[in-house]
Amino acid sequence: MTTTPFEIGVSSFADTMANPETGATISSEERIANLMEEVELADRVGLDVFGIGEHHRPDFAASTPAVLLAAAAMRTKQIRLTSAVTVLSTDDPVRVFEEFATVDLLSRGRAELTAGRGSFTESYPLFGYELEDYDELAQEKLGLLLKVRDSEKVTWSGKFRAPIHNRGVYPRPAQEKLPVWVGVGGNPASVERAGRLGLPLIIAIIGGGPARFVPLVEHYRESAAAAGQDPSKLKVAINSHTHLAETSRQAADEFFTPYATLMNTVGRERGWAPMTRNQYEALRSPTGALHVGSADEVIEKLLYEYELFGHDRYVAQMSVGPQPHEQTLKAIELLGTKVAPVVREEIEKRKARIAVTAGV
Repeated sequence: MTTTPFEIGVSSFADTMANPETGATISSEERIANLMEEVELADRVGLDVFGIGEHHRPDFAASTPAVLLAAAAMRTKQIRLTSAVTVLSTDDPVRVFEEFATVDLLSRGRAELTAGRGSFTESYPLFGYELEDYDELAQEKLGLLLKVRDSEKVTWSGKFRAPIHNRGVYPRPAQEKLPVWVGVGGNPASVERAGRLGLPLIIAIIGGGPARFVPLVEHYRESAAAAGQDPSKLKVAINSHTHLAETSRQAADEFFTPYATLMNTVGRERGWAPMTRNQYEALRSPTGALHVGSADEVIEKLLYEYELFGHDRYVAQMSVGPQPHEQTLKAIELLGTKVAPVVREEIEKRKARIAVTAGV
């Protein structure tokens, strides 16, 4: 557990799915314009971070996080800007570093990069990679990214990319060391690797109950300690689907169709049963994965999860499925003005009590 202030932010995949009830669709042009408004609002209401995902599918408009974050950098002042995630396994780590170093310069030191293997597989055949190399690609490319980040001149060789012989990689970022997080959905090997390398970890909790992810966080910290890292200095973040409205029932009713549309679209590809309202309400319960409700309900869930994980950052995945733009804007406003101040203050009080008890 670190002593840095608790951070709260938003992430988006710029979903473009059609609303099954109305048939309404949104163009990629309009969706990206809406995304920029969402980032601007998150910055204005004092949230800490905004993440933009990467997908290579017709139902998402975000395939190039660095390009979108560069645009966001020019329209924001304080909020940190990160990918959510960069599918590093099917990209060139040298080029990825150059792109995010550029975002860092444009934002005057506010860029981060979250590396992951992706929740979909479309990028593998698209960019000429084999799924059978899934694990090897992740390990090799993360290693190269960190080497490029940590050294201006690089000599490197591997299996999936041409070797590099004492070449410089430019530009260098505004920050002394570009923050690189590891994003996971529950893979123990990825968690262990992040801990061993001393990299901050973000866990996406999209189903079941958060409590079942506690062993994963413990494994991360134990792996870090075993590798000689200081777990107290390593950040942990939690990411979950989120929607807020003035009342609990309004939030629940607004979010059910967008959320079910997303989950059923994915579910048809993966053999899941269709999402029911009863399942959805169970996920909205105080110990479920969804952060959907009034500001007070979301506050209580964030504090409940803090007791589980002692984490450092919460990232609310919003604008899910065919969520109307105005509803997303209202949810971001409530997160920044009603939820974040209360949660930050309460967590600081809890940290102070722990420090007193420990005699620090």
